[in-house]
Amino acid sequence: MHIKQKLDYLIQNDIYEINEQKPDPIIIAKKYNDEYIALIAALFAYGNVKAIIKFLNSLDLENLDAKGAYYRFQTKKDVEEFLKTLKLMKEKYSLNKLFLEGYEKEKNIIDGLRVIIKKIYEINPYTSRGYEFLTGKIPPNKTKGVSPYKRWNMFLRWMVRNKEPDLGLWEGVDKSHLIIPLDTHTHKVSLNLGLLKRKSYDLQSAIELTQKLKEFDPKDPLKYDFALYRIGQFNIKL
Repeated sequence: MHIKQKLDYLIQNDIYEINEQKPDPIIIAKKYNDEYIALIAALFAYGNVKAIIKFLNSLDLENLDAKGAYYRFQTKKDVEEFLKTLKLMKEKYSLNKLFLEGYEKEKNIIDGLRVIIKKIYEINPYTSRGYEFLTGKIPPNKTKGVSPYKRWNMFLRWMVRNKEPDLGLWEGVDKSHLIIPLDTHTHKVSLNLGLLKRKSYDLQSAIELTQKLKEFDPKDPLKYDFALYRIGQFNIKL
């Protein structure tokens, strides 16, 4: 069976199912249906998924209050400053509109991300190693040897796609322009399945994998992202 058929089969057979037995951070984003809370859920989505959800549930997300919480590489101060930054941003800016400022000219996803990340650092000059890990560096004008921006691209998938399992809260962004949220597990799965040849784990690999998935669905290549992620998460044999 062709790999596309196998992935389509998974999609048609509840690979998108999310519950306590099959958790995913998007469950928090779905609960609030808010772009800023979704961003928090996405950027803290590293490590054990149950620990991620437990941490997110410990925050006062509606009021963007850290409540003295910390998470892995982020100290209490990092979490507090991050939520303070987003609270200030939320009073003035729509994340959707900020993104479009960068995206609209060239229809480039990274250009849109650059505007949002720059604004985060402009709003609040606080920085630390944990804070920078969480928010990411301002994207450079290259793709090789650069972070895949996995958590940011996952956030964009949540915001732009209006089909399961995503929220589709944003307007003005074509889902065919999205870049797959490449983590080390999806990278390994894609190499094993022959969907990707580039062994370097970077933004260029994410772009090349996305281009390959466009052969399966040019208009919505990221519909295959969750299936690839779950193959690695649950060690599914194809």
